Amino acid sequence: MEIKISDIKKEFAEANEKQLVHIIEKYRNDNRSGVIKLIQKYEKVIEKLQKEIERTEKMKTYEKKYQEYQYICGIDEVGRGPLAGPVVACAVILPKDCNILYINDSKQLSAKKREELYDEIMEQAIAVGVGSVPPSRIDEINILQATFEAMRQAINNLPVKPDILLNDAVTIPQVDIKQVPIIKGDAKSISIAAASIIAKVTRDRIMIAYDKVFPYYGFASNKGYGSKEHIEALKEYGTSLIHRASFIKNFV
Repeated sequence: MEIKISDIKKEFAEANEKQLVHIIEKYRNDNRSGVIKLIQKYEKVIEKLQKEIERTEKMKTYEKKYQEYQYICGIDEVGRGPLAGPVVACAVILPKDCNILYINDSKQLSAKKREELYDEIMEQAIAVGVGSVPPSRIDEINILQATFEAMRQAINNLPVKPDILLNDAVTIPQVDIKQVPIIKGDAKSISIAAASIIAKVTRDRIMIAYDKVFPYYGFASNKGYGSKEHIEALKEYGTSLIHRASFIKNFV
């Protein structure tokens, strides 16, 4: 008895990525136009998946270069530019056989994709450490030094000590671990990209929570950056407790 196309469609839809190849071969000789279209559709899915696997492998170049080290840690930060809120840094140690796809510079991902990857990274990572420095401290020591402080916090909050640090562009002072600064590292290293995602999601959640406390500034949407709405609110309502005084001199 011939299998209904609707059942084949369901079989394709419910298959995981590894099963698709087998299902395509299973129905390769079915000449019904509906089945042929399904096979063509999922061959494109597989082709796209293969390209993503190749892209992800390319992002492991630095991890492979330093594979003699046991714990390779990627570090990145988010929040250097906003007018309000903390600067947040993250340190991530991924397993060497990490197979999470779609990890990329957090700025290249949608908010939904970042949230999905956040859960995957937190589940699979060997260790994750987060550091956060508040606006008052940023005003006290400047944003660059506050960023370094957040990064040191993130490293110290790891449950294991890294053997090597892959950093996004910077060399962190007062750290006794080998460091490799990589220009645009969040687009070149899977470990740094993973750190950028955790840092971004963590800070976004903080700013969404602050939006409920300080509702005039649109923190849930602008995350503290200087949007038109945010600047207009600053001029109308003045500053909040989480604004960076050193960043808003031109607006108030």
